[in-house]
Amino acid sequence: MQKEKLRVIRKQKGYTQQQIADIIATDVSNYSRKESGDVRIVKDEWDKIARFLDVTVEDIYEEEEAKVVVNYDHPVFNDSSSGNGTMTQFHNISASIIQSLQDYIALLKQENERLKEELKTPKGRR
Repeated sequence: MQKEKLRVIRKQKGYTQQQIADIIATDVSNYSRKESGDVRIVKDEWDKIARFLDVTVEDIYEEEEAKVVVNYDHPVFNDSSSGNGTMTQFHNISASIIQSLQDYIALLKQENERLKEELKTPKGRR
């Protein structure tokens, strides 16, 4: 589900996707996927974007639709040599677990970016 409210307000205020991507510490292609609805925007990101755009979260927030795509044709999912029913195991993963893992990965990426910035700062200026 495209984030139409977010896109409209971002454009009205004259900001690019790159500028918003910088605010939430991600690359522009990932932000583009977030704005198009292909990747979930986590609560912390909604907060940062709203502050940057000087609007409330309610002004830009739109409900998320769970979009989970798992490529079962990938060799990792199709390794039948183990004989332990790998495919069956992956079919039983709920969308909420996958979403939680995706949210956690997003948070780890943010922390990684923060730590990279911290390493760039000379020790005497921290």
